Amino acid sequence: MIFKQVIGQRTARDLLCQIGAQERIPHATILLGPAGSGALPLAIAWGSFLLCARPTAEGACGTCPHCVKSLKYIHPDLHFSFPTVSDKDGAKTTSDKFLPAWRKAITENPYLSVTDWLLQIGKENKQGNITKEECLSIYHKLYLTSFESPRRVLIMWLPEYLGKEGNRLLKLIEEPPQDTYFILVAENADLILPTILSRCQMIKIPPLRDEDIIAALDERFPGLGQKAAAIAYLANGNFDEALKLAREKENVESGALLHWIRKTYSGKPLEILRWSEEAATWGREKQKHFLLFGLHFLHELLLLRLDGRLTARLQGEELDFAKKFTPYVDAEKIGQIARLWSECIFSIERNANAKILFLDTSIQMHQILKDRYAGKKMEGIPVNLIN
Repeated sequence: MIFKQVIGQRTARDLLCQIGAQERIPHATILLGPAGSGALPLAIAWGSFLLCARPTAEGACGTCPHCVKSLKYIHPDLHFSFPTVSDKDGAKTTSDKFLPAWRKAITENPYLSVTDWLLQIGKENKQGNITKEECLSIYHKLYLTSFESPRRVLIMWLPEYLGKEGNRLLKLIEEPPQDTYFILVAENADLILPTILSRCQMIKIPPLRDEDIIAALDERFPGLGQKAAAIAYLANGNFDEALKLAREKENVESGALLHWIRKTYSGKPLEILRWSEEAATWGREKQKHFLLFGLHFLHELLLLRLDGRLTARLQGEELDFAKKFTPYVDAEKIGQIARLWSECIFSIERNANAKILFLDTSIQMHQILKDRYAGKKMEGIPVNLIN
């Protein structure tokens, strides 16, 4: 990957190119950004730039022998380190064992999350780590003579997974071999040893802008049309989430959400049970995206409630429902439901029983809504919007 293939992040791209052009390259850099913001693609493009034989003001040339190999992630002087999972027999593994799967994963989606990565290698129910054996392997790689380029680059994805093993790399990061560069890609600086942070130059990467996500989605999914804007809003700067939403277009439809609200308001046990059983068959990702859309709906509902603003982010049936429903909910109740759905997403990510989870959530929603509306007639809302 080269800089022109990175989505948005123009400021970070220009800064990295400027550092390279001025030959003021730090021996260790941390690109710190939220999941899906593009920190990993930037790190890969930066590594390609450092190895390129004919770099330009815009980054790596993309055509020299070094770039050809870097674009395929097979350059012998471009090393990767990332979380792995031990074998069944308890033997510790290193990143080298998973390199074919890693190359495939970042070729398909360099904006992937650690959950995506563990799923790719069939270890989604395991805890990833960067182990002692991996640290020793890094030492061995970087003290060897470079193979083809005068420089060597190691990209470590998610140094948070080093834990205390990061102490083994302190000396190497502080005084690396000549022409050796560390690029760390992190999401949470609080989980990285302060001694590692103090030895690196940090560059903060912001979430992607909605317009950059929309442009990238339009290029990859020409049929999305106006839904690209809704997806970008739901993704909240995370292109990995945007891709998942775009591939499952039904997740951004409002019908299922409005149907759920009506069922929970009516409080009919059999109907709520049947809905919960149906939602349990959707699969974890669809369930999570459904609730994310629900949070988006609540956000817009709150704006309508507070200042009467008709937002363009709600359209069609959902906007009609929100306008009629707004007078009968207050900020407190919207907040209660939002917290409930956020907790539901948290539970789904941890493999909770979906049928029980949605049934319990539906009952709590009914209690919240009925507590607010007890003794009041919901005038102005057609019966078919509720029952």
